[in-house]
Amino acid sequence: MAAALPESASGTAPSPALAAREGLLRFSTAGSVDDGKSTLIGRLLYDSQAVLEDQLASVRKSKINRSSGPIDFSLLTDGLRAEREQGITIDVAYRYFSTPRRKFIIADTPGHEQYTRNMATGSSTAEAAVVLIDATKGVLRQSRRHAYIAHLLGVRHIAAAVNKMDLVGFSQEVFERIAGEFAAFAAQLGIGGVYAVPVSALEGDNVVRRSKRMPWFEGPALLEYLESVPVGNTASSGPLRLPVQYVIRPDASFRGFAGMVASGELRPGMTVVALPSRVKTRVQSLVAFDDEPESAGAGGSVTLTLEDEIDLSRGDMLVSEEQLPSAGTEFQAMLVWMHPEPLDPHKIYLLKHTTRTVRARVNQIRHRVDINTLEHVPARKLDMNDIAAVDVKTTLPLFFDPYAANRATGSFIVIDPLTNATVAAGIIERALDSPSARPSAQRRNSTREERILRFGHPAAAVWLKGRPRVAELVERRLFDDGWHVQYAGPNDFLAHELVTVAKAYHLSGHITIFSPVNDGTDQKRVVRALYGPDSFFTVKVDHDTDEQAADRILRVLRKWRDKHSDSAKGHS
Repeated sequence: MAAALPESASGTAPSPALAAREGLLRFSTAGSVDDGKSTLIGRLLYDSQAVLEDQLASVRKSKINRSSGPIDFSLLTDGLRAEREQGITIDVAYRYFSTPRRKFIIADTPGHEQYTRNMATGSSTAEAAVVLIDATKGVLRQSRRHAYIAHLLGVRHIAAAVNKMDLVGFSQEVFERIAGEFAAFAAQLGIGGVYAVPVSALEGDNVVRRSKRMPWFEGPALLEYLESVPVGNTASSGPLRLPVQYVIRPDASFRGFAGMVASGELRPGMTVVALPSRVKTRVQSLVAFDDEPESAGAGGSVTLTLEDEIDLSRGDMLVSEEQLPSAGTEFQAMLVWMHPEPLDPHKIYLLKHTTRTVRARVNQIRHRVDINTLEHVPARKLDMNDIAAVDVKTTLPLFFDPYAANRATGSFIVIDPLTNATVAAGIIERALDSPSARPSAQRRNSTREERILRFGHPAAAVWLKGRPRVAELVERRLFDDGWHVQYAGPNDFLAHELVTVAKAYHLSGHITIFSPVNDGTDQKRVVRALYGPDSFFTVKVDHDTDEQAADRILRVLRKWRDKHSDSAKGHS
């Protein structure tokens, strides 16, 4: 029998010549819950003699033992108390070990859907991924999702470890069926050369050493494969990208700029371009704690001085003059939504990219990815763990590269400004044309449309004469939801100034809540004519309590906003 699957199903292991190549390999585990990821890593550490004696003794004495064997290997990685009690991985656990051939950093990531965001974190710096598949269950939805995210995050080498082979009698037929199904899914994603290996993490079969109980499989064990995966920092050969993180000015004689080199190499004397000013200058020196290094490469933190006095601050970037990054406020990206609260297309979020944080919103959801079929499905919102192609618009320009070219400058996270929770992670695919670069025929009312897209609504007026408490409640709730809102109360301006105030707020795109005093003129008619009947609201709240009145007005405004923001997106 053929021991290894044909290339279409399992891929081909790298040549033995590459196995001798030393280096550091970062790899992550992925897969569905209870597939045995923590047990596999524990077995990997134990069989490669990378576990300290005191740690092993602690595990043996542990009252929590979910294994039928003498040692519960998952306890070697599940460090949180909640993880040990529940029997699931929650946080990303990093473990370090080495063999005579290579050093490794392992990211043991959660399999539960609730913690997919942690899995994405662990895969973001990995060069390889081990996707575990339970031989008794086959390829599950979460297995597909994790493989998709790993591929999306640029993981170049993926191994499919079909675990728990001892529970299916080490069946070659079961293995080939599962490996073939996963390979077909990987081929749809465009993943080439997936290496499939049958293992039993509990028994140690094909983890560190080849199993005698599966003589039909002639490929290398999992550790042998990982030792042979080619490694190399592709960022070191790219163009220079240095996001400025901190300006160091201890006295008037020194001004240094600190940051981590995202890609390329930095050397004294080289010409660099400062963004966003596009001013050219030269690197005067590199400064370390006790010396001046000759160069700094990708991943290295450095402080530098420049020959010229130029304006640079946190969030700016130094780049090579030969290959400039894209600079703009609009780009297309793939987004992984990580929060229980769905994406609100009308909401303004914070977007953190390298060292720059800006206000941003999702301009358009192009499609959501059906993780089972990989079909592109229309979507108006994103729920937790959804993956989608989106258009993003920021209030200030970013300096970025496609993620495929540069992981550091092609990735970002999305933060809820009210809770400070990280709600999504994204990778940039390409820049979109800015309005100023479009033909004049496409720039009709561009400022107004951009203002609507930025705020999530056009200007509108709410007339609440004699109900200042309701007006204050509406302003507070709209403001908390991210609306561009202003309460214009009876004490904020003189009665004859109302029309002037209304014009100013209308031009600025505010939702303005008026609660004016009566000056004997028909103020309401004038303001209504200014805003237009479709954006002027007088809601009957005479018999409502203040809370009921505020709720009624909010419902009217949200319905109106949905109508207008959808219209603006169609024009943009």
